[in-house]
Amino acid sequence: MNVLVSGATGLIGSALTSELTDGGHRVIGLSRSRPSSEDTVRWDPDSGSLDASRLEGMDAVVHLAGEVIFSGPADRWTQAKKQRIMDSRKKGTRLLSGAISGLSDPPKVMVSASAIGYYGDHGNELLTEESETGSDFLAEVCREWEAAADPAREAGIRVAHPRFGLILSPDGGALGTTLPIFKLGLGGKIGSGSQYWSWVALDDVVGAIIHCLTNDAVGGPVNVGSPNPLTNAEYTKVLGKALNRPTVFPVPAPAARLMFGEVADALLLSSQRIEPAKLKETGYEFRHPELEGAFQHMLGR
Repeated sequence: MNVLVSGATGLIGSALTSELTDGGHRVIGLSRSRPSSEDTVRWDPDSGSLDASRLEGMDAVVHLAGEVIFSGPADRWTQAKKQRIMDSRKKGTRLLSGAISGLSDPPKVMVSASAIGYYGDHGNELLTEESETGSDFLAEVCREWEAAADPAREAGIRVAHPRFGLILSPDGGALGTTLPIFKLGLGGKIGSGSQYWSWVALDDVVGAIIHCLTNDAVGGPVNVGSPNPLTNAEYTKVLGKALNRPTVFPVPAPAARLMFGEVADALLLSSQRIEPAKLKETGYEFRHPELEGAFQHMLGR
């Protein structure tokens, strides 16, 4: 396949590109910079610039690009930051879906990223792709993000929205950021620890995307999270065991809000217990269904 990928240099995009190329597929990346090779197409979502003629002949599109949601305590959700988060997803998705919808030879499938933030805080409720959306900022972002792919849908392109859970990799994301703290034995649960963290190993993120690309039965929202979600307290205990370190330094909810602002309630204290119903129904087999085994694989322990 010829696969167009936005966000190809990010955590997910890099791993996906590697797996696709190892499988004999050609990956063409979208970049804001001047193209350095024939395998790069320039675009600028802010100005609406994209040479659609370069997209003719693509078999599939994977759209991952967007403003980083949160990179650390200094990355506060100011109004400007929240606007960038929303605009980067709406503008980029609308530009790309609109461009491919007008091609004479459009791709058969577009996999356009989303997140389980779509559901908001649902406590212990088991959430499938049919569950109701939330009312907070991230839920609004996810709704707008998914809707921006409507031009591709309306053109008859199969569109899948992988709603990613907490993506685990020692190279970045939540695990990569907190690993040094846990290695020092300074980790602990956040808030009550009863909130569900629907985690997924990076290997399964890549596997799920490829499953969406190659399985014609997959469309619409797709929950991408382990079939065994855990509470934050359980997650903390398993990570501590994997590292052979204590996890006795909890972060009370007020302290989390003081340190991280609005992000604390939206990402750290919010509870989403998701069921990857569509992946199960369409035969996807998780490479790392259990957190302990996932950590053993990722951390070499």
